[in-house]
Formats: sequence, structure tokens, C-alpha cells
Amino acid sequence: MSHDKLVYMANQIATFFESKPHDEGVEGVAGHINAFWEPRMRRHLFEVLDAGGESLKPLVREAAAMIRRPVAA
Repeated sequence: MSHDKLVYMANQIATFFESKPHDEGVEGVAGHINAFWEPRMRRHLFEVLDAGGESLKPLVREAAAMIRRPVAA
């Protein structure tokens, strides 16, 4: 899966949770990604985040601290 597609998906999740109170939104984004994204997808997300994550919505960047980082392949 391309990084662009992954960013698009992460931002879609953030868009959904933007209507929630801020802390609930951050937890919602992290919870959704932890529950439904396989380790390879999370690994690619962290590659984007580690490169600065400018293309990600702020809610995704804040949720990163709560997202399980998979072991390097």
C-alpha cells in the first residue's frame, strides 16, 4: 500500500473523529488504527510520521503517541 493511500485513510479517520471532543478524538483515532490496521500498515504510518508527517491531520499526529509501533521488518 502506498504512503499516499495510507495518509488518505488516516486522515479520513481523523475527519470522522474531529466532531468529538478533542481528547476523545485523539483516543478514537489511535483506537481505530490499533484495532483495525495490521502491523505493516502501522509501520508505514510511522514512516510518514518519522519523516515529519506534514500530510497528516493534526489529530493523527497527536494520536501517534497512543498507536502501537510495530517492530521493524
